[in-house]
Amino acid sequence: MAGQSELDRWIEQLKKCEPLKEHEVKQLCQKALEVLVEESNVQRVDSPVTVCGDIHGQFYDVMELFQVGGDCPQTNYLFMGDFVDRGFYSVETFLLLLALKVRYPDRMTLIRGNHESRQITQVYGFYDECLRNLSAVIDNRIFCVHGGLSPAIQTLDQIRTIDRKQEVPHDGAMCDLLWSDPEEIDGWGLSPRGAGYLFGQEVTLGFNNANKIELIARAHQLVMEGYKSMFHDQLVTVWSAPNYCYRCGNVAAILELDEHLNKNFKVFEAAPQEVRGAQAKRASVEYFLHVVHTWQVVAEHLPSPLPSALMMMWLTPPKPSAVRLLGPLYRYIAQTHGMLAVQG
Repeated sequence: MAGQSELDRWIEQLKKCEPLKEHEVKQLCQKALEVLVEESNVQRVDSPVTVCGDIHGQFYDVMELFQVGGDCPQTNYLFMGDFVDRGFYSVETFLLLLALKVRYPDRMTLIRGNHESRQITQVYGFYDECLRNLSAVIDNRIFCVHGGLSPAIQTLDQIRTIDRKQEVPHDGAMCDLLWSDPEEIDGWGLSPRGAGYLFGQEVTLGFNNANKIELIARAHQLVMEGYKSMFHDQLVTVWSAPNYCYRCGNVAAILELDEHLNKNFKVFEAAPQEVRGAQAKRASVEYFLHVVHTWQVVAEHLPSPLPSALMMMWLTPPKPSAVRLLGPLYRYIAQTHGMLAVQG
């Protein structure tokens, strides 16, 4: 099993966007399994902490995030899911966060997003044994979740009873936590995503009052300014992938909370072109070969052949049309132009 010195070496290697060897990936995933399986559906996190939204495999922008927010473990981080997809470096990004989680388990919290589905958990050996916690609560006062609320959930204790060791259902409480969105409506509404719900101010205030929560922090939706407060500052959306899909032109943000839970939003832009280096010039053919090789190395250790649709998920880079085949296990199969096309 990997020791601290070996983990440190892996972290430095991954920070250079250099892949790990097959046996190292297996060791890392096994160690992560041991750490994550002990965590709660509503993981307790102590302040001060820096809260981050979607990053979507944009590796060099994650490195920019660490430049702005500070390195782990000096900074205590909470990432609210959607580590993968759409960026060119989903594998490297995911493994770096995983290595930091294993090395500094109390300084790196990872909660599950709607894009953390079987496509990534099965490939890296997690299967259905251990999927990341569904939410977190900071100092018992700030509730962090990837998507939003559910009409099936009124209390945090109800979230704690959910069996998270499963694929995301098509509907129900677990699905809603990962897929729902806030909106200026009364009560609950149907979501145009086809999963989860829209929920309004009254719902948000009711949940917060019932659970003695001061703020809901969530991700899941692109915000061009990096963050957006709603419902009299009872909810905030944080988006941490600048220039989303390398074309949206948005800035990103992280939310710093001090020991008194005072909020400080840090806004940052995409990593400079010279920092990205080879990534900016990475040809499509080279990208395909890189991903196919990764699949071949890891798939040898799976109990059954990979479905072709799962291969397609990795072999489809971002396209200007914003239409991607994500595989039959995603609820959100295809996205259209407009607002939905740029949401997480």
